[in-house]
Amino acid sequence: MANITFGGLCVLALESRRAREIAKLIANLGGVPIVAPSVREVPLESNREALEFARRLAAGEVDMVIFTTGVGVKALASAVEKVCPRDELSSRLNDVAVVARGPKPTAALKDLGVRVSLTVPEPNTWRDLLILLDQSKNTFPIAGRRIAVQEYGVTNPELSAGLQERGAIVTLVNVYQWALPEDLSPLQNAVESIISDNVHVLLVASSVQIRHLYKVAESMARQRALHEALSRVVIASIGPLTSEELRSRSLSVDIECTRPKMGFLVQEAAEKSAEILRQKRGLNSVGTEDQI
Repeated sequence: MANITFGGLCVLALESRRAREIAKLIANLGGVPIVAPSVREVPLESNREALEFARRLAAGEVDMVIFTTGVGVKALASAVEKVCPRDELSSRLNDVAVVARGPKPTAALKDLGVRVSLTVPEPNTWRDLLILLDQSKNTFPIAGRRIAVQEYGVTNPELSAGLQERGAIVTLVNVYQWALPEDLSPLQNAVESIISDNVHVLLVASSVQIRHLYKVAESMARQRALHEALSRVVIASIGPLTSEELRSRSLSVDIECTRPKMGFLVQEAAEKSAEILRQKRGLNSVGTEDQI
């Protein structure tokens, strides 16, 4: 850890919920943090999908539930609480197979008192989920089974298609959506900082973060300038799905985190960014902000 440092580079994080924690970690590793919250989680105005899920679960019309996020577990429990109290929800979930896409939904389900049948291994992508289900098909078959999928702000058509190809009857349960922050000024300032070459490293922890950055740039008529400037920035991605989004926008993924956790993302970016930036900008040395 002693040799891991950003060396004074300006590091932009688009994190919302853990903004202070990420800023502190960047600073502790020798970086100058710029944190621009990019995502706001908004409960859906209508809880029809959640309430219909609760009804079907109570009627024995669900065989397996796939939970994709920890915040989704909590949002679902809150959305159905009036018709299905938490104790009843946990009891009914314990009667079916429960799949958690990684440690966060696992922890949230444990807090709810729900046993997890299968936990998707890192990097916790939809592909890893399908592989796990294929490996576990003798114990937890999905062909002909009624599977509810708790979604996380956007629909994942690849996961739904993969489940249906395996013979599952899929129901999607979306309990919240992603919106832009109410205060856009931090994101607007971040766009201008990138264009002005005042950002050296960009940490991207989800696909929606980069989509919202581009959306704000578009509203400023600065999308093209942002895209060109990002070619001069070290871009660090938290994992494969985020990397796919970046590459779909013709952006380079200079660092892909070995484990899909923010702490690892910041540490690995600190370790590698100076050399990558030197190569990108054609500099002889990169060490402190004054040298960039």
